Amino acid sequence: MPTTLSPEQIERLAQRRAARKMGWYIHALIFLVVNTGLALFSSFTGRHWAVFPAFGWGLGLLVHGLVVFVAPPGSSFRERLVQQERDRLKREQDHP
Repeated sequence: MPTTLSPEQIERLAQRRAARKMGWYIHALIFLVVNTGLALFSSFTGRHWAVFPAFGWGLGLLVHGLVVFVAPPGSSFRERLVQQERDRLKREQDHP
């Protein structure tokens, strides 16, 4: 059941989503810069160990991207979970 959002709620939601996306873009840029440096450094040493931190960090970047782009704030799945938690907390408060 979709809810109608006020202009203020739309603005807050848009700001929150934009901030989360910007956070992912910054994360991705830092990932590229640092791992490029590590790759260059490891190639100068004759060993190719830089793949290991890139792989681990890449998984973290992937999960961050999924959270930001697949289940953004205001998505129906996320809103259903939030509503379930609200209902549970109200029940606990009403029936201690």
